[in-house]
Amino acid sequence: MNSSVLLRNNVKIFGEGTQYMIFAPGFGCDQHMFRLVTEQFQRSYRIVLFDYVGTGKSDLHAYTPERYGSLSGYVQDVIEVCQAIGAQDAIFVGHSVGAMIGLMASIQEPKHFNRLVLIGPSPYYLNDPSDDYYGGFDQEQLEGLVELLEQNFMGWAGNLALAVAQNPDRPELAAELESNFCSIDPDIALRFSMATFFSDNRKDLPLVSVPSLILQCREDVIAPIAVGEYMNQKLKKSEYRLMQATGHCPHLSHPDETVRLIREYLSDSAIGEDHDGER
Repeated sequence: MNSSVLLRNNVKIFGEGTQYMIFAPGFGCDQHMFRLVTEQFQRSYRIVLFDYVGTGKSDLHAYTPERYGSLSGYVQDVIEVCQAIGAQDAIFVGHSVGAMIGLMASIQEPKHFNRLVLIGPSPYYLNDPSDDYYGGFDQEQLEGLVELLEQNFMGWAGNLALAVAQNPDRPELAAELESNFCSIDPDIALRFSMATFFSDNRKDLPLVSVPSLILQCREDVIAPIAVGEYMNQKLKKSEYRLMQATGHCPHLSHPDETVRLIREYLSDSAIGEDHDGER
């Protein structure tokens, strides 16, 4: 194994299985966010957790604006982690932008991936009336979010945490997200947010050859239902599940439902061919 890559991304490997199951967190979050899900898969899989460079306990010295000014740097990191551990036919579970990072890594190096589990993915956060696409945000909203980050980092972290968590009856969810966001260097957070919220990966979707499961939450203001349905239409080998979970982090707010749907998908030996809509 390439120890420098494992140290750079703070890679942790555990579990009793032989097939790798790689978990990629969403924007501003570290590997700890998957703890309620991974504990239920560790007897069957070889669990792989990592942090994006600039988050969690990754090697901050490895961070450069040139590499991580776009999602391509994070995509390359995932590929290098797969190479470092010798992953072939892994199950990749990605949340939010982590789902898109894994999806793009699978286009470049499909041999590393057996199936993709995409939790709250979005190929484009902006509304695009010319393409009849509803991403959930207009230009002014996202620019306002970036402006708030630049002017009031703590206020940005709190506001974004509330929007991501939703579930107002469970304030501990937003508190954990806010803690994650606040732990990032503001300059790194700014570049990562720009790369996340202003990337347009819609044209990449038809290029994905690895079968995928889309887990779509209800009442998700970050990745609305229309986005999940769009992903399902554009991906060649996808299955779509509209969850009972609300908010944008079902692995935190509704881990049992998240685990159940992933297990059902992985236990289904029949992977669908090209399709139209939900199966």
